[in-house]
Amino acid sequence: MSGQNLELWVEKYRPRRLDEIVDQREIVERLKEFVRDKNVPHLLFVGPPGTGKTTAALCLAYELYGGLWRDNTLELNASDERGIDVIRSRIKEYARTVPLGEVPFKLIILDEADNMTGDAQQALRRTMELFSRSTRFILIANYASKIIEPIQSRCAIFRFQPIPKGDFAARLRYIAEREGVKVLDEAIEAIWEESLGDMRKAINTLQAAAALNSVIDADAVYRALGKVTPAEVREMIKLALNGDFLSAREKLREALYSYGLSGLDIIKLVYREVTSPKGLELDERKRLEILELIGEINYRLVEGADDEIQLNALLAKLALVGGRGKV
Repeated sequence: MSGQNLELWVEKYRPRRLDEIVDQREIVERLKEFVRDKNVPHLLFVGPPGTGKTTAALCLAYELYGGLWRDNTLELNASDERGIDVIRSRIKEYARTVPLGEVPFKLIILDEADNMTGDAQQALRRTMELFSRSTRFILIANYASKIIEPIQSRCAIFRFQPIPKGDFAARLRYIAEREGVKVLDEAIEAIWEESLGDMRKAINTLQAAAALNSVIDADAVYRALGKVTPAEVREMIKLALNGDFLSAREKLREALYSYGLSGLDIIKLVYREVTSPKGLELDERKRLEILELIGEINYRLVEGADDEIQLNALLAKLALVGGRGKV
């Protein structure tokens, strides 16, 4: 597995039919109705990265056209080709051509459409009107607010949700089994914590971890990601709260220089440990004080303050907060 190209690997396990898509049940059922009627409106797929938007569009094309789906589908990444010239030339030329087969229209899939310029979106709106009989558009975006209202009103909007943890874990285990790699439950948990429903990121992480070890555990996952483990972050916070500032500072420097993390990366890890139900055992007042400190340091880092100085200040304040009792 480690020697394979990620894109080829993802393509190997990409569903070909709508029934194979993990989760998104309601969306799949609505798309299957369009396939049965051979009548698809303009579509807008919206949701977080890695939740199956592009896969659903390609599965819809495959269900509609069968073996002719590549001849009747134009797929463009709007983040690369987002200018008005692309709309006026390439998309219009393709929209004018006659579809092959029984379906009376072709498909144009515009991935990352929320990266298109305003002028390009205005031109696209007009193109959608002119060629609506011979062409249907599927626009894919992470943020619906970045798509102009005239385009939104011309599309049926499908909102994709992050993949639930159960389906997420089952899919990773399926891929690992097919590749002959043993993955432990703790590794699945670690991948889930880092990707939060983004299946593309999860598969990438699984492949990187498999290159390090044939048995994938949580440590292999964090090494593949180049991140400190939650246990190390938890230990740093505990040392600070127990008043051992110098030892906590050594842990911090290891994270900054050995792992190459930025101050904002570390702040996010500290925040996750403080708010996690599996993290530190703190009384609520102390937890609230720490969260207030994290917010203050995060603001300073965003404004351009020095990472190490501000994170040392955080550890010093944690030592003061923890001075009322051991953690």
